[in-house]
Amino acid sequence: MKRVAIVGGGPANYVPSLEAYQQEGMVWIGADQGAEVLMKHNLPIKLAIGDFDSISPDQQKQVQEYADEMEVFPSEKDETDMELALQAAIHMRPDEILLFGVTGGRFDHTMTNVQLLTRLMEAGTVGRVIDVQNQIELRYPGTYHVPMDSDYPYVSFLPLSEQVERLSLKGFYYPLEDETIRMGSTICISNKLVEEYGTFSFDQGILMIVRSRD
Repeated sequence: MKRVAIVGGGPANYVPSLEAYQQEGMVWIGADQGAEVLMKHNLPIKLAIGDFDSISPDQQKQVQEYADEMEVFPSEKDETDMELALQAAIHMRPDEILLFGVTGGRFDHTMTNVQLLTRLMEAGTVGRVIDVQNQIELRYPGTYHVPMDSDYPYVSFLPLSEQVERLSLKGFYYPLEDETIRMGSTICISNKLVEEYGTFSFDQGILMIVRSRD
């Protein structure tokens, strides 16, 4: 599986151990200050991208020397640094894109970064936002399998569209059958798997899946 990991400059206490996600063939992209985060973790940077207004000129020079490639954009632009990094990652045609350092801090930034996962769905690529407490994915209608993960035992399902229709959950502590859930519903919060794999399916809408831990 070809994987690309993008690291943003979100609060350090929200970023998990990046070394745990390093594997052969993993491509790391640093979005603005995220490039400096990758340097601190001694991880290779395939691409550093952004306006780099969050780091000093000396730090920018260090990133330029460390990264395989660096793309610098003006601070006044239509796209955020994370969106630019995401576009670059999609062009690499990976099977999965992981986003780190994109939660915490400003809530508008967090929400925008989560919504950027729709770009990955449109490109046919699986995307995940990962921090120390949560893993977030978005899905279009279909049938999907969820493996049990003791590190993130809670599984919540939230509609990102106005409603999600005919949602069914199997292999979960709280099963569900052909339920329509609307934005603001709490019926699918804090579920747990009771089997090695669970299955969820739905017919219409956009569904957010949040795996979390206390």
